[in-house]
Amino acid sequence: QVQLVESGGGLVQAGGSLRLSCAASRSILSINAMGWYRQAPGKQREFVASISSLSTNYADSVKDRFTVSRDNAKNTVSLQMNSLKREDTAIYYCYARVPNLSWGQGTRVTVSS
Repeated sequence: QVQLVESGGGLVQAGGSLRLSCAASRSILSINAMGWYRQAPGKQREFVASISSLSTNYADSVKDRFTVSRDNAKNTVSLQMNSLKREDTAIYYCYARVPNLSWGQGTRVTVSS
């Protein structure tokens, strides 16, 4: 297993940017699949982005605006979010498949108009 801690959430105006980080408690070199989900108020948790040793994947709603990356030396996964919209408001959760899913506690992102 691995413990994950997210940071970087906050309040931002529509059109702005935020960068979320997820710090793992151990080396992520052996963890192939990591990424982000989010849960908006009153909605189910939904996939945002994932990154493996071979590829990245994005939800259609964030494609071309969000970029997921990982730094194996620092044991972190990041999510750069640009051109934020009100509908991006949610709690963002980092995950790792090790092989069972491990989740962070989440970081809140609020986008105001």
